[in-house]
Amino acid sequence: MSTAQHLAVIDLLRSREFPAEHGRSECGSEGPGYHIAELMTSDTFWEDDGSQRDIVEEQYETERDGLTVLLGDRWGPPQRFSLASLFERTMEAALGADGDGEAEEIPEPWAQLSSSVPDLHLWHVDGRWIALGVAQWDKELPFQLLAVVTETDPP
Repeated sequence: MSTAQHLAVIDLLRSREFPAEHGRSECGSEGPGYHIAELMTSDTFWEDDGSQRDIVEEQYETERDGLTVLLGDRWGPPQRFSLASLFERTMEAALGADGDGEAEEIPEPWAQLSSSVPDLHLWHVDGRWIALGVAQWDKELPFQLLAVVTETDPP
């Protein structure tokens, strides 16, 4: 997919209504209050010694950064939003270990993103959050360039 196609997908998701149920869409996943587009997906790294993985990671970050520049021309510079502490909170919530016996509920798409995306480039435009990030679930699995549109505020 080209950069122009990536921008077209982001524009489409910004204009689209959110579904009532969680599920797959033609370009990724979606649920109440959010759309996640998988703009690019790499090959896996099962046979890699780490060198190819590093090159692909850099390529995906470069692609994200290029889209960030183009979206920044529209909406200004993005916020850089780390998901590291959110990942910890999500894990604590899954274990019910927040100290007072009640688990914190992390809303989607933030809980899902925190498990595979270290940080996001984030804008708030017309009542919706638009984010770009590079995901990888585990070192052998593919990288994905993700675009997210959500009405749910970051926790």
